Amino acid sequence: MEAAKRLKVLVSAYTCSPYRGSEHAVGWGFVQALAKYHDLWVITEEEKCRGDIERYQADNPKALSNVRFYFIRKQRNRKLRKLWPPSYYWYYKRWHQQAFSLAKKLHEEEGFDLAHQLTMVGFREPGYLWRLPIPFVWGPVGGMGLFPWRFLLSIGWYGAFYFAGYNLYNFIQMHFSMRPKRAALVAGSRGLLLATPENWEGARRYWGVEGQVMPEVGLPGQVAQEVQKKQAGEPLKILWSGLHVPGKALNLGLQALGCLNKDVSWELHVLGEGPKTQEWKAMAESLGLADHCHFYGWLPRDRAISVMRKGHLLLITSLRDLTSTVTVEALSLGMPIVCLDHCGFTTVVDDSNGVKVAVTTPREVIKGLAHAVEQLAQDEELRRRLAWGALKRARKFDWDRKGEIVSDLYRARIAAGTRIL
Repeated sequence: MEAAKRLKVLVSAYTCSPYRGSEHAVGWGFVQALAKYHDLWVITEEEKCRGDIERYQADNPKALSNVRFYFIRKQRNRKLRKLWPPSYYWYYKRWHQQAFSLAKKLHEEEGFDLAHQLTMVGFREPGYLWRLPIPFVWGPVGGMGLFPWRFLLSIGWYGAFYFAGYNLYNFIQMHFSMRPKRAALVAGSRGLLLATPENWEGARRYWGVEGQVMPEVGLPGQVAQEVQKKQAGEPLKILWSGLHVPGKALNLGLQALGCLNKDVSWELHVLGEGPKTQEWKAMAESLGLADHCHFYGWLPRDRAISVMRKGHLLLITSLRDLTSTVTVEALSLGMPIVCLDHCGFTTVVDDSNGVKVAVTTPREVIKGLAHAVEQLAQDEELRRRLAWGALKRARKFDWDRKGEIVSDLYRARIAAGTRIL
């Protein structure tokens, strides 16, 4: 059977690095996966990406030979951003305008089959590739939805102020921002990828487009062959990882651990740091949990994974997030997940690999998290079964698998024809 023709695809990936996490890992994961099927021209940001990409190319001269990278430096005003964080989008929008100017020139020279707006994932800035006279794909798209109002006062006054403003900002943009809607309409149902069910519902409600759900994260390494055994008498080793900011809400997890029965033996291993670190350490102290809690700060990836390998479960307390790479990292290591039934975790975690707690009220969430942790601490057979389920679930997020799915989507989008507004 004749192999399918390789397409010429123009990709806008503002964040794209083989050595960084979060959005950069998303960009790089999709690029390296899609390069197996198509020839790519990738426009990315210069300051944070160029050095990493050129280092990778120097170390791996035969890899990604069919990918061409183009770098545009984004103007930055860090002082202004501290005073007014949304000012970031002024300069981000300008970067996309410059990227579009380059894209038009490249299209005249190369004649692309399709354009893909890849990263960053947020819905607020769709770029301008959708204006090119070729089929367009956008996504995975995230960031739609609201922070749960009932939890505002549970994350401190700064967090409450920030997320009240965030909700207002999101409400206005979801309802009235026209460029994201136009981009979504051009992508259409066959070309719009949504990172979570919440974003799928937002696209349907506000843009009138029913796209496809695809979590933005992919498997960062190999899936373990065995699960971590918890020996008799060994404390349950609970991992928590992320930036220490109000929306990650580790305070809810600490309060839940403070509710555990005294006969439950446990340890909490906290990776990452941020503005809330000292406050959360003080909370652990005030709750009498300090002897059980180990704060590591930021660790190199290999050391962080080493800590995770010794864990028995991952606790996720985020109230506002997409999916986060640590989720699939934990699954790949055979760690069951206890999380809120919210954000991207709704899709990734199911009854085969973890426990989800309904987002109702702070009091009920704390009780639900405590019950889930206590259950897994006391029922090793259940925890072990969920651990094996985690390994099986992790394989569904393999980058090669995601690349194949998006490659098929490219062809379906091209077959649907070009739509220009």
